[in-house]
Amino acid sequence: MDYRLQGTDREWVETIFEKLNEKLKAECIRMGNKIPYIAMDGHYQDMDTNEGIYWWTNGFWPGMLWQMYHATNHAEYRESAEAVEKRLDKALEGFDGLHHDVGFMWLHTAVTNYRLSGNAGSRSRALHAANILAGRYNPVGKFIRAWNGESQAGWIIIDTLMNLPLLYWASKETGDPRYSQIAQCHADTALNLIARPDGSCNHIAVLSPETGERLENHAGQGYAPDSSWSRGQSWALYGFALSFRHCGQAKYLDAAKRTAHYIISNLALNNWLPLVDFRSPTEPLKYDSTAAMISACGLLEIAEHVNEHERPLYVNSALNALKACEKAFASWDTETDGVIGGGTAAYHGSSKDTDVSIIYGDYFFTEAVLRLLGKDFLIW
Repeated sequence: MDYRLQGTDREWVETIFEKLNEKLKAECIRMGNKIPYIAMDGHYQDMDTNEGIYWWTNGFWPGMLWQMYHATNHAEYRESAEAVEKRLDKALEGFDGLHHDVGFMWLHTAVTNYRLSGNAGSRSRALHAANILAGRYNPVGKFIRAWNGESQAGWIIIDTLMNLPLLYWASKETGDPRYSQIAQCHADTALNLIARPDGSCNHIAVLSPETGERLENHAGQGYAPDSSWSRGQSWALYGFALSFRHCGQAKYLDAAKRTAHYIISNLALNNWLPLVDFRSPTEPLKYDSTAAMISACGLLEIAEHVNEHERPLYVNSALNALKACEKAFASWDTETDGVIGGGTAAYHGSSKDTDVSIIYGDYFFTEAVLRLLGKDFLIW
């Protein structure tokens, strides 16, 4: 899409793309088929020997590589992305460690590979993952359960909205409407039980797995049950916008816009730098750059579905967040790993995932930059 970037905005985005290409080519050479998560002291570790092959972020590195391959046609990006996809077969074969985030893992690997290259093996992997996600659906409560703990059978989380495009793709690919029906039912339940009227949302709602009745809310990765975890807000913004893209139902776009306006207001109050939780104590001051990167992509998604007079609100807000976080947190040293620092996984998290470069922050930063240039591939 033409976002009508001009002058210094266009120059900034083009300069950032050149820096990204230089940095990611160096990372690609260092990483090979390793699977990164957090850059500790400027260096990634291989997830398969740390958090594990089932870890939910394992698709974002190959997703970045496919985005850069699509934008540059450099073969090394594609080769590394395909190598990681094959490593993830161990997760599909093991199965027990998989949960609601299989979309993050295989949309960015197998689905993208199949759509760009026609690889039949990738198609099979992607449909396998879609069936795993569909199998988590609770037909009484009309939701996809989150994690696998025995006490978590009724847990629904806002993050799952971003995994629904795997089901939308599977319906289009197979002609079977059941995948899309499950996705829409889950989106409706999230809209009714997790999203709030003011545009904010909970992270976790606990439902009865027998009846679907809401029992309570959990703080999850936010400050408290009634607070506003910023990355959760960004999942809601982008997730509802993507359901609108796939389904065309106005209620999803309306929900995305409510969340967008809530996020924009909070970012503007903090110089466009996202707090980990928008409703938390002023001290200690905690940022999560990843929330801004995801939000920027969601804002650009909304911009594609509104008229030319409304569009600047979303495009300019996305640019403001990207510029602020790049200035505050970016590292362009090609000898170290990680692009955007300042990422925090959870308000009450450990020191290892606080104020660090996290792979999904880099992924969404890359997607947003390429989108502004019209060089992106819509993985979702």
